[in-house]
Amino acid sequence: MKKILTLALVLVAGVAQAQSSPAKKELVNRILVLQQAAIEQTAQTLVARPAMQLQQQAAMALQTRVPPEKREAAAKLVQQDLKQYVEEVGPQVRQQAVKLGPSTIGALLEEKFTEDELKQLITIIESPVNRKFMQMGGDFERALGEKLVAQTQSLVAARVKVLEQAVVKHLGLPPPADSKAAAPAGKTPKK
Repeated sequence: MKKILTLALVLVAGVAQAQSSPAKKELVNRILVLQQAAIEQTAQTLVARPAMQLQQQAAMALQTRVPPEKREAAAKLVQQDLKQYVEEVGPQVRQQAVKLGPSTIGALLEEKFTEDELKQLITIIESPVNRKFMQMGGDFERALGEKLVAQTQSLVAARVKVLEQAVVKHLGLPPPADSKAAAPAGKTPKK
């Protein structure tokens, strides 16, 4: 009987701890406001990802399937469509992400953090050093990206060319114009 009573008290304590106080809910809401830009950026990334993939596919198709004299006009039309998609869908997805924030991120914050931890988190987020660090994100990305491209460009370009040739071959398409000149008639380039 004593074990059952102890178990019941543990369960009641666990339920009480999982419940959220109005103060805790207010702290979570404050964090969500502070993190709104990051939430919106996540939504924007989700919108942009398929557009970037389509842009890459279109660029390859333009080079291999569209006559040279029509490429520029076709590229402009593709760019307009991609831009229109991002401009139309982006705000809707960002709005939905902000709307879902309390029931997703907010719920996790309430479940996993104590009131004291939420206060500490707000202090960290609002700190001038953290703000400065976050503002430098673009600088960090740009610096790394420039060096990374400079040091890996030849490796990536060569591998992309081999990959492109393999994909074209698998799809049964004619090789791109520059591949025909590199390989003798009737032979495929070696990998």
